[in-house]
Amino acid sequence: MSEEIISPRMQRLRDAGYKLTHARITVLNALERGGGHMTSTELLDQVEALDSSIGRASVFRALDLFTRLSLVRPTYIDSSVTPTYVLMPDGHHHHIICTQCSRVIEFEDCSLGALTHTLEERLGVRLTGHLLEFYGLCSTCKDQPVREE
Repeated sequence: MSEEIISPRMQRLRDAGYKLTHARITVLNALERGGGHMTSTELLDQVEALDSSIGRASVFRALDLFTRLSLVRPTYIDSSVTPTYVLMPDGHHHHIICTQCSRVIEFEDCSLGALTHTLEERLGVRLTGHLLEFYGLCSTCKDQPVREE
């Protein structure tokens, strides 16, 4: 890859000692274009649209690597069997998920810096990221009767 400007995620790959292969760059681009929330099926479709020569195995290998590096995390929004992969800006990501309408509300400030430090010290680990999800009723659903299943 030439010395053009690369995204912070691509730089994290490079800093971790991984090559910026065409497949990895394409998968990252597809995730970023998809707004950072995609199922594997949606991601495969996006990658196919960008470059049909990239196979399923390459996409899943990239997802595995990105998960290990905390670039993405699988989450199970809507209690789906298929995970939704979310991009992890700066190693963390936060949601409030409405249990009535499944609306996903993202928020930035989780204030977990002190907890992260405490856990690292107490448990002797090095944390690389987190995914924080709260469940409840959104502003539209909170005053409506609860739906019966």
